Amino acid sequence: MSALLNFEQTSFSFGDRTVIDRADFSISKGACTALIGPNGGGKTTLLRLAAGLLRASAGRVLFEGAEICEMPRREIATRIALVPQQLDVPFPFTVQQVVEQGRTPYLGMWGVLKVRDREAVERAIYLSDVGKLRNRIFNELSGGERQRVKIALGLAQEPHLLLLDEPTQNLDFGRQIELMTLIRALRADGINIFAAVHDLALIPGTFDSVVLISPYERIRLGAPEHILRSEILELAFQCPSPNWNFESEVYARKGIAL
Repeated sequence: MSALLNFEQTSFSFGDRTVIDRADFSISKGACTALIGPNGGGKTTLLRLAAGLLRASAGRVLFEGAEICEMPRREIATRIALVPQQLDVPFPFTVQQVVEQGRTPYLGMWGVLKVRDREAVERAIYLSDVGKLRNRIFNELSGGERQRVKIALGLAQEPHLLLLDEPTQNLDFGRQIELMTLIRALRADGINIFAAVHDLALIPGTFDSVVLISPYERIRLGAPEHILRSEILELAFQCPSPNWNFESEVYARKGIAL
């Protein structure tokens, strides 16, 4: 399977502090990949490098064979969508208006939505299941509803890669499970996903690969059963870890016996 996203000995520093140190891994087309690691360990920075919002201090990042930092910003926005942890909407925009913003990279001088743009918006709304919210004010929505709308905004860009920065942050467990169901549906629809995930128990059954980034060891990439192991997590998170069975854990929290 060909590579979609390549980090080639990629490093990034804020001043004298190295956040990403020689990241070297590839994500294949068709993958649904979770990004995990301790807080402050560089997950958001890695996603921003993948989105072309930051330039590597050393090495390079390639998307579909092209070096991201050499691509025009508008072209990147039609191929990669980053859904941030926080989306500030300073005006009383409706959900429909927020999702339509995803078509900005495609619009001409006058910024008028054409038939093709409206079709893309409707598909994004359908995939994210926010049709019943389209006339609601975005800032009046619940946390789970906002997350779905943010994902719809990203999908409206029709990206080849959807980047999600901790989409389950501040959601209760029920809304987390709903969001994982959405991610599985997007994956089944052929959308490539690379998502920072805080709750490791949500990974099995949704993600087929995991990138582990930690200041305490090298970056790892592998299947969930190879990465979500006590001896690996103890070192990466610098804390004792029980012998987790993550698949059993997530089902137990849903009240389902295995």
